[in-house]
Amino acid sequence: MTAAPLQVVTVAHVEILVEEPSMEATLRLIVPKIVRDLSFQVYTYQCKQDLLDKLPSRLQGYAAWLPEDWRIIVIVDRDDDHCNQLKRKLETATKNAGLRTRTHGQGPVQVVNRLAIEELEAWFFGDWEAVRTAYPNVNKNIPNKQGCRDPDAITGGTWEALERIFERAGYFRKGLRKIEASRAIAQHMNPQINSSRSFQAFRDSLGEMMP
Repeated sequence: MTAAPLQVVTVAHVEILVEEPSMEATLRLIVPKIVRDLSFQVYTYQCKQDLLDKLPSRLQGYAAWLPEDWRIIVIVDRDDDHCNQLKRKLETATKNAGLRTRTHGQGPVQVVNRLAIEELEAWFFGDWEAVRTAYPNVNKNIPNKQGCRDPDAITGGTWEALERIFERAGYFRKGLRKIEASRAIAQHMNPQINSSRSFQAFRDSLGEMMP
């Protein structure tokens, strides 16, 4: 079946469900840069599994009252999961709740499911100038190094890779403080130049919701 195109609609408010506080911290700063003056709220779960476990009932609750001009975005880290299987799990939960996505249902899309591949920190690797503005001592040549050229293909964990880079530059020697780093980097991010494809998918989905 061919997926229906994501329809352009006027949206009054967006509910965003995420798995961790560092993603919430990032989105609160980056969403207004993508869509100015958009009303939105971010809800954080205890972890990825907590979000996945509670998502079906949460979506069923939304289905009972969601206004026509409200939308929902669900963002989870891919981590080591198979991309298609994880996306299918999100799409199935949405379909079972009776809500519409790009691939299920007729009419304006109500829910957009997005993966951060492999983790939120890939979005930071996708805008290294923002990282360097927040933390000037980090190596400026990181995006040109083997293994870092594609932010969504960094192996061994993107947050671990970022932590090692910070430690070598003299930051976070006692461990990466993810929320602090997320806020510091996100305030300098430029959504239009980010090279992470998973970030681009999120950015474009959000932008397409607005006229």
